[in-house]
Amino acid sequence: MQLCVALDLPSSKENLQLVQTLAKYDIWLKVGFRSFIRDGQDFLDKIKEINPNFKIFLDLKLYDIPNTMADAAEEIAKMDVDMFNIHASAGKKAMQTVMERLDKYEKRPLVLAVTALTSFDYHSFKEIYGTDIEEKAKEFALQSYQAGLDGVVCSVYESSMIKHETDKSFLTLTPGIRPFGEKSDDQKRVADIETAKKEKVDIIVVGRPVYKSEEPAKVVEKILQAL
Repeated sequence: MQLCVALDLPSSKENLQLVQTLAKYDIWLKVGFRSFIRDGQDFLDKIKEINPNFKIFLDLKLYDIPNTMADAAEEIAKMDVDMFNIHASAGKKAMQTVMERLDKYEKRPLVLAVTALTSFDYHSFKEIYGTDIEEKAKEFALQSYQAGLDGVVCSVYESSMIKHETDKSFLTLTPGIRPFGEKSDDQKRVADIETAKKEKVDIIVVGRPVYKSEEPAKVVEKILQAL
């Protein structure tokens, strides 16, 4: 299991200070909407300047018509990031189009599909999708696997089931991790490290418990020891 730290602080300066603090660790760094829209490619470059070995997960959750998603995926492939994600609910054709477009790249980023956002509870998910989270997550994961993606973004509670339905090498990345039982904030389906281990998660994403700590490096060390 690997650790991904979310860079969700209010400014580029604060995020880069956090990156500098964590420079010696072998971890993923997640760059989401807020950071990327505000700071762009320059921010990605500065991360790599601090440590070229950092693995960057660009968390933009692409969702559009197939060709537009594939165009965007190609641009991302030129950015020297290691992984990005798209929405499985864009459909199997969109996912296949993205992967076909990336075929020409000798070294392409990993591509994950978002199944169900961890901010959904069971009731709010059913209001939108008309079915239970587990069933839809399984359906989205199967479509993603068949479309040739590398894995999915899901909650801890769907990870083991998804691997059983697809393949044990099919990656599961899980947000909403509260490593040692911290409060859940705006996430609904959260879990700790021990549950993530039990559910065979490949990459856990931790945000607030790290970047809101007065000593983020110590929190990261504690998480890595637990992993």
